Amino acid sequence: MRTHLVYAHPHHGSLNASLRDEAVQTLEGLGHTVTVSDLYAMNWKAVADFDDFGPTENEHFMAAAGEAWEKGQITEDVKAEQAKLLEADLVVLQFPLWWYTVPAIMKGWFDRVFTNGFGYSPSRDWPRFGDGVLKGKRAMVIVTTGAAESHLSDRGVNGDINDLLFPIQHGVLFYTGMAVLPPVVISGAGWQAEYADITKHLRERLENLTETEPIAYRKQSEDYDEHKRLLPGREPEGTTGFALHIAR
Repeated sequence: MRTHLVYAHPHHGSLNASLRDEAVQTLEGLGHTVTVSDLYAMNWKAVADFDDFGPTENEHFMAAAGEAWEKGQITEDVKAEQAKLLEADLVVLQFPLWWYTVPAIMKGWFDRVFTNGFGYSPSRDWPRFGDGVLKGKRAMVIVTTGAAESHLSDRGVNGDINDLLFPIQHGVLFYTGMAVLPPVVISGAGWQAEYADITKHLRERLENLTETEPIAYRKQSEDYDEHKRLLPGREPEGTTGFALHIAR
């Protein structure tokens, strides 16, 4: 199996750096071929702009992106990341939860790599939410947060961690076709959790990748009407919010 890990943390001596190394070592021990995009080490350009494209007179950014994709004029660093995704069987995003989302450098990776023609298209016929370009691949998030597990529960002050990760797991990974495994969440990082327990949990999750069922997100092509609304009767009674989009 080929695994590509996209990693975002600026400190080489951080808990995240140790977990990245642990993940790579564990995966390689399981026979995976592992590639890593260490975004800070790469000095990844985090801003999607017209510099990502070849010469263009198109002033509409989305259209210019699509034109560049069709002509093969996407900048080389973006092409390299897209190639890594296409070659991978498993894509792992690892990051600390900052202000309820990914670090800006990883958001910039989303914006630039999942460009028009690769990650999305303005066309209404473009396959998405379970049927995108990366269909057939698996994905997983490894996230650390300083908040305790109770803070990230259904009644926690930070909100349920599954809700916080929904835009990333459903809106980015599943949108582009990947089957998304439940996340590895390291809560209380840096003050509550014991490192030995953290690494044990991470290794166990990685060792059981093939047996882990993906989150049952609903496919756009099967569960939604022409207005992209969930078909009646598909949800358990009383279900609301993000949970509507997960089959029970």
